[in-house]
Amino acid sequence: MEQQQQPHFLLLTFPIQGHINPSLQFARRLTRIGTRVTFATAISAYRRMPNNPTAEDGLLFASFSDGYDDGFNSKQNDRTHFMSEFKRRSSEALAELITASQNEGGQPFTCLVYPQLLTWAAEVARAYHLPSALLWLQPALVFDVYYYYFYGYGDLIEGKVNDLIELPGLPPLTGRDLPSFLDPRNSNDAYSFVLPSFKEQMEAIVEETDPRILVNTFDALEAETLKAIDKFNMIAIGPLVASALLDGKEQYGGDLCKNSSKEYYMEWLSSKPKSSVIYVAFGTICVLEKRQVEEIARGLLDSGHPFLWVSRENDNKDKDKDKDKDKDKDEGEDDVMMKYKEELNEKGMIVPWCSQVEVLSHEAVGCFVTHCGWSSSLESLVYGVPVVAFPQWTDQGTNAKIIVDFCKTGVRVKANEEGIVESDEINRCLELVMGEGDDFRRNSLKWKDLARDAVKQGGSSHKNLKAFVDDFSTSK
Repeated sequence: MEQQQQPHFLLLTFPIQGHINPSLQFARRLTRIGTRVTFATAISAYRRMPNNPTAEDGLLFASFSDGYDDGFNSKQNDRTHFMSEFKRRSSEALAELITASQNEGGQPFTCLVYPQLLTWAAEVARAYHLPSALLWLQPALVFDVYYYYFYGYGDLIEGKVNDLIELPGLPPLTGRDLPSFLDPRNSNDAYSFVLPSFKEQMEAIVEETDPRILVNTFDALEAETLKAIDKFNMIAIGPLVASALLDGKEQYGGDLCKNSSKEYYMEWLSSKPKSSVIYVAFGTICVLEKRQVEEIARGLLDSGHPFLWVSRENDNKDKDKDKDKDKDKDEGEDDVMMKYKEELNEKGMIVPWCSQVEVLSHEAVGCFVTHCGWSSSLESLVYGVPVVAFPQWTDQGTNAKIIVDFCKTGVRVKANEEGIVESDEINRCLELVMGEGDDFRRNSLKWKDLARDAVKQGGSSHKNLKAFVDDFSTSK
């Protein structure tokens, strides 16, 4: 009698918040379908995950040294060297994990799943005759834009950053809707490796026969962009959002930052009227200039609404502190910020970090001022919270395009000529969402239902993931 072999997936994860959380949710979705998953990431991330996670039903954890066991420090470490070391050391770790699974009488891996920019992981898998799949943790629209940039439309995109850009199968885009790495006006030597890495990613995908591309989105959200490129079969398996509050099961997330006392800010939220609080958070990587922080502070105070503002330590460090420009302007700025801090603490609450999904699920929250990282954007949909989109870089402008223009669940701020969003503009957007935002609230509730339906048993993303897994269910 034939016995079905349980698929065993090796999931490699880059040690940053925007990869850890959705990857962990993806792993759990796989185990619920009946697979085993080994979740592999760097020691630096594993140590910072809550309670140093241990094995769950069908889910194992494996950590390895990437040479930066205490974490990457942007002020002290070189990013190019870090990426080189991560590639070398994690390649060795993958090879060891694959070999061990084959040699120790355990269950060999069925497939390697890896995130964008770690293209070399697929090469390791091929060396061991192991199938692989790309887990794209950004929207399908971003994938499409990168593909078109490297295959036939690069000159068009670079030449029309100030005009309307039309690409096959995609909605019209403007320069501010593009991933920031494609705009020649944006130059950042610290991230010079990113665009070549995306090019390498696309070249590797193009060379594959029938590549497996799993996308953190759902069919109702990106039906057209998922099908825009005929040669690829992109599979929507999202939204990969923490499931604890969706299905009532108590499961930790993968927050790498230390939370504030949860009881403290949740009790504060519970003391506020329904839909009255503005929640402000800009993710784990973005660092705002002091002037921008001040404009946000003034905008929040002028709005008259209570707010919960996540302001990480060192967020207010001036990125241009070594430059002499505006020196006179900077004099006394600390005193100004201290004054705002007192006012802010009177009218709102400032925390260094919090459980975002729990905050967004609280009925007191009426608006989310967000940098539009893709995980945060999806969380705004899953929990039905209207947004003020405040994108900064990378895919965030494209994400804002989806949330604001397609979902119509909020508004997008407009920066001045210096790239600063002024307090009057912030206050204008807050008033549109908090004061006149009935349409935004209705649309948010609609997308909340659509997002949750997608991941329910029998929903589009559940079916898509089940079909993906079934491809690896072989008899032995």
